[in-house]
Amino acid sequence: MPEPPPRAAERDLYRDTWVRYLGYANEVGEAFRSLVPAAVVWLSYGVASSYVLADAVDKGKKAGEVPSPEAGRSTRMTVAVVDTFVWQALASVAIPGFTVNRVCAASLYVLSATTRWPLAIRKWTTTALGLLIIPAIVHPIDRSVDFLLDSSLRKLYPSLEKPSSS
Repeated sequence: MPEPPPRAAERDLYRDTWVRYLGYANEVGEAFRSLVPAAVVWLSYGVASSYVLADAVDKGKKAGEVPSPEAGRSTRMTVAVVDTFVWQALASVAIPGFTVNRVCAASLYVLSATTRWPLAIRKWTTTALGLLIIPAIVHPIDRSVDFLLDSSLRKLYPSLEKPSSS
């Protein structure tokens, strides 16, 4: 009789499905900032932040379900929630949102200073540029946040939570 697939082979709703794209809502909102009311941009941050919170809670629940001979279920859960929340907040919301915002603001400024294009064309060009940079910034930001957390917060976790290097 074939063995059931290992638990690690399960699909992660927040990383392996379309739900993952909700984490990019604020970048899209920032790209459209010059064309939509500010409330729409804030709503996009609400969507992305809800994704971050839901992913962190999910990872905490999963950490609590892992059978372990060691004590520390609540510690495992706390570490999973904190690590996921901080990582996602930085890599999915704060840094990419700031990056897209600044690229769009700079491009609108440069287009205003260097072209005679109508304002609507400049705003749509800025929005297109903002949308186009999203795929280009994802991996560098993810790697940078991994490095940042590995160099700081993750050093504070209890040793039983760190992956063994042997």
